[in-house]
Amino acid sequence: MKKHQRRTLSPEAVIYACLIYLFLYLPIFVVVAFSFNTSKMNIVFEGFTFEWYWKMFENRSLMDALKNTLIVAAASTGLSVVIGTIAAVGMYKFHFRMKNVVNNALYIPVVIPEIVLGISLLAFFSLVGVQMGMGTLIISHVTFSLPFVVITLRSRLAGYDKSMEEAAMDLGANQWRTFRRVTLPILAPGIMSGAMLALTMSLDDVIVSFFTTGPNSTTLPIKIFGMVRKGVSPDVNALSTLMILATVLILITSNIIERRMEKRNG
Repeated sequence: MKKHQRRTLSPEAVIYACLIYLFLYLPIFVVVAFSFNTSKMNIVFEGFTFEWYWKMFENRSLMDALKNTLIVAAASTGLSVVIGTIAAVGMYKFHFRMKNVVNNALYIPVVIPEIVLGISLLAFFSLVGVQMGMGTLIISHVTFSLPFVVITLRSRLAGYDKSMEEAAMDLGANQWRTFRRVTLPILAPGIMSGAMLALTMSLDDVIVSFFTTGPNSTTLPIKIFGMVRKGVSPDVNALSTLMILATVLILITSNIIERRMEKRNG
């Protein structure tokens, strides 16, 4: 039997990898560090304090922007997942005219610049006379999130075994029961990956939201973008730190769930 040889990394490779990770995560560390800064100017670190984590809840405009962001992200992610799953499964199972055109059209929102998409959506909403607000924001976020869900699910469907559905239907299951008990569990890891992509893109979008938001539906990224000229206050850094922590917890949880699903399906 051949023994597996363990490859050891050279010191140069380790240093190179550490420098790359330092370059990627140093700005995040700076944001976290300055969330504990006693200085309101937030330019030089003067002292350590937790007060900004309490004061951020007193900033009503900041909390309202966070609430709008979470509502839009949750609604757009849910709609993108439902519509994207139906679209991906439908295009995989059925053959129809201009199928290649529909497949290629999915990549348009992905490859075009966001500013072009934002201006196009603004022109469309203005043409049909829709008032800008939470509804237009959700529709806009679904527009650029949906292709990522479909593309992620299509990669999952590439190795899909149709015989499992046929076996379930031979045993008496109807189409809905087969989809719910067989197809959906197999696609669940891909659905979760697409949902994470859609959620992340919705949470940090600035350009498209800038063109499609209303006066009472300002999101957190737009709020922070408007504060940049005057300087970002430490309570924003505190909120950003909590969002980073929540994102890490969501990623860890989703990774654990995906592994369990893979073991169960495998």
